[in-house]
Amino acid sequence: MFLIIGLVIVLAMVFGGYLLAGGKMEIILHALPHELMVIFGGAIGAFIIANSLGIIKKALAGCVKAFKGAKWTSQDYVDLLSLLFILIKTMRTKGVVAIEQHIEHPEESKIFNYFPRIAADHHVVAFIADYLRMMTMNFEDPHQMEEAMDKDLERHHAEEHEPQHSMQVMADGLPAIGIVAAVLGIIKTMASINEPVEILGRLVGGALVGTFLGIFLSYLIVAPIAGRFGQVLAEEAKFFDIIKTVLVSHLHGNPPQISVEIGRRNVPAHHQPSFNELENALDEIPPDL
Repeated sequence: MFLIIGLVIVLAMVFGGYLLAGGKMEIILHALPHELMVIFGGAIGAFIIANSLGIIKKALAGCVKAFKGAKWTSQDYVDLLSLLFILIKTMRTKGVVAIEQHIEHPEESKIFNYFPRIAADHHVVAFIADYLRMMTMNFEDPHQMEEAMDKDLERHHAEEHEPQHSMQVMADGLPAIGIVAAVLGIIKTMASINEPVEILGRLVGGALVGTFLGIFLSYLIVAPIAGRFGQVLAEEAKFFDIIKTVLVSHLHGNPPQISVEIGRRNVPAHHQPSFNELENALDEIPPDL
């Protein structure tokens, strides 16, 4: 929502200021179609050359993600802490045998399915199940576990940020492509050097539209969207950090209540539940889970 508001402000301020200064939209509108074809078309072609199909698809999805914002809500963080509380409490009170059925077949687990939004995310469920499985295999050194999780998360985050990085590279190249369009416009102008000054002025103005569009698209459209995409990815990565924090705390021997409290204190501030909110959520967990 705010991204759309920002784009509207950008268009209104840039072109509104141009019109108030006495500029005429006729030259820009006349040059816009073919200049956009050269600049944006060239940028998209270069983007396709430079990236794999998988990254291209993720970049397109990332544009949608930039507009929609981060996936996880405040309630999702409460649900995650509640899920982890149930799992580590079950391990502590009933042993690893009681947890095996849930981590081997999470899609059939009543614990995971009690939190449907989390259960629907394959990466989150797999991350939880994989490291709980390692605990059942006596991989219980908290420092080794934390190191393994850090390396796993570092790899995952690097892969997730590849399409965002490719969009930023595209934004960085747009001003140069704008210069290419402007040079082509000047070549066209030089071919009409014998025309009256009024016509030459329009041709030069049309050529300069290319430079303007390259800079405009780069710094006011594509780069902000890529930056917002990166922010969303960073915020969603916090979900995995909470899982790591709670499981490592559990391996340090802390009771389930303490482990999830440590996790709660690491939730992003704008999503962080209060101590009482989390306690109420834990109290509402059905006893048969």
